[in-house]
Amino acid sequence: MRNLYIITRSMIKGRSYILYIILDENRRMTEIVCEREDQKSILGNMYIGRVKDVVLNLNAAFIEIGNGRTCYYSMEDYRHPLFTKKNGKKPLCCGDELVVQVSKEAVKTKFPVVTTNLNFTGKYLVLTTENTGLGVSNKLPKDKKAELKALLTDLLSREKEAKETDFGLVVRTNAGNADSALIFEEYRQLKEMYLTLKSTCIHKTAFSLLKQAKPFYLKELEGASFTLGDKVITDCADIYDELNRQHTLKQTDIELTLYADETYPLEKLYSIEKGLEDALKERVWLKSGAYLIISPTEALTVIDVNSGKNTKGKNAGENFLKINKEAALEIARQLRLRNISGICIVDFINMNTREDMDNLMHTFRMALKEDKVPVQLVDITKLGLVELTRKKVKRSLAEQINS
Repeated sequence: MRNLYIITRSMIKGRSYILYIILDENRRMTEIVCEREDQKSILGNMYIGRVKDVVLNLNAAFIEIGNGRTCYYSMEDYRHPLFTKKNGKKPLCCGDELVVQVSKEAVKTKFPVVTTNLNFTGKYLVLTTENTGLGVSNKLPKDKKAELKALLTDLLSREKEAKETDFGLVVRTNAGNADSALIFEEYRQLKEMYLTLKSTCIHKTAFSLLKQAKPFYLKELEGASFTLGDKVITDCADIYDELNRQHTLKQTDIELTLYADETYPLEKLYSIEKGLEDALKERVWLKSGAYLIISPTEALTVIDVNSGKNTKGKNAGENFLKINKEAALEIARQLRLRNISGICIVDFINMNTREDMDNLMHTFRMALKEDKVPVQLVDITKLGLVELTRKKVKRSLAEQINS
């Protein structure tokens, strides 16, 4: 597969946005992430937060991080936080000051979420401060997973014996194609970042920004699973220079291009404006003439599959299976494209046999595996509705644009 990664600026509703877009080999959009230039995301930032309130019946606390921002903190995350000021003997007291990281953005009326499990993220590894074990991406082949696990278990064991580590590691999917020397070098860099923050934070005041997350497009590129022939293109000279300075692309064979044709803008070349419009529409047409209706609500997202203009075929059962399988592939794409998260209910066209339903669910499950965000295909209800959940991290595309 040859994906094209586009980073560009665009005016949307009178505001300037940076867009990160992935086009597949057929030049269809599979992912869009955008951020207002005058409203930078705080996702991933690390602060010295001050405990504002502890709510025992919620097993949670509310922590201020400055500029009038209050965040939600689940006490289930509490293991051994990094305190810079401690007021009492209870695990968490009002006025305590500790290092927190924003793990979820504010969504609608909900506060941003912070954690004391600090994540220092690289291309191949994530260093974690409260989960002190070793985790390996389930997307890696079994043999590679075992190899990397053995390699890093040995490293952590030696450091723990020398009392040089109090953290854990998560091995990312990208480590599967990396040389061990690159992985060890990134480990050294992440460890140094953590130790430096740990030693200096005690001298900082409440609400200090200890570590600012990388620009969102750099984080997205670090998490990308590049394949041979993939390309990155931007028409922003400053972003091009920044990408050239980063190690993310230098460690790959990915081609980076600065697009400079002012007579035919990048936005027009790849129909970005139309792609954005389509990604916000309720109705999604399929090639067969069938269509999806995607209806987000406060509690969940409902996706309805309709046969529409597709009346071909004498065998209704075969035709419905074909439409449903086409719809399953498109739904998996739309989840990524629109960044739909939380609970989703899919109403496929009714089928008469269990065999057809199993066939459909297999197709759907395989398509959902392409998503880098964890998706759980839960079950089929007695009414024949398919339930799934997708992890909430960032706001949906509609919320990103309408904020």
